Amino acid sequence: MPRSRITGNFIDKTFSVVANILLRIIPTTSGEKEAFTYYRDGMSAQSEGNYAEALQNYYEAMRLEIDPYDRSYILYNIGLIHTSNGEHTKALEYYFRALERNPFLPQALNNMAVICHYRGEQAIRQGDSEIAEAWFDQAAEYWKQAIALTPGNYIEAQNWLKITRRFE
Repeated sequence: MPRSRITGNFIDKTFSVVANILLRIIPTTSGEKEAFTYYRDGMSAQSEGNYAEALQNYYEAMRLEIDPYDRSYILYNIGLIHTSNGEHTKALEYYFRALERNPFLPQALNNMAVICHYRGEQAIRQGDSEIAEAWFDQAAEYWKQAIALTPGNYIEAQNWLKITRRFE
C-alpha cells in the first residue's frame, strides 16, 4: 500500500488531502502525478526516519520526474539522507546535482558548507591545519553563496565568516 494511503498524524493527513486535490486539478501528466506521489511518500518516510524507504521512493520519483526544478528537490532530499547517514561524499554529490538543476537552492549550499566545515574540524583534530584551512575556505565559499541568495538567513554562518575574516 502506498504510504500516502497509510493513516498518519493530522499534518500528514492534511498534506495528503491537499496534495491529492492539487494532483486532480492541476493539469499534469500521469507520469508527473506518479512522480509526485513517490516524492510525497519519500518525504513522509524521511520525516519518520525510514531512510531506506524514502530513498526507494525518491529514486522512483527521479525515474519518472522530467522537470529539472522538481528533480533538484528530489536530489536535495537524497543528499539530506546521505548527510544524516554520515555519507558526506555521497551527500555532496547529490547536492551538486541538485544545484546543477536549480542553482537557487541556498539550503543545498548551506549543507555543503556544513559538511566542509565538519571536515575542516576533523582535519584540525588530526593535526593537519593546512587541509583544515582548505576545507574552511571551501565552507566559506558555499556559505557566501547561500547568504547571497537569502540575505538574513544563516546568521551563525555569517558570524563565523566575520570572526574568521572570510566575509567579504
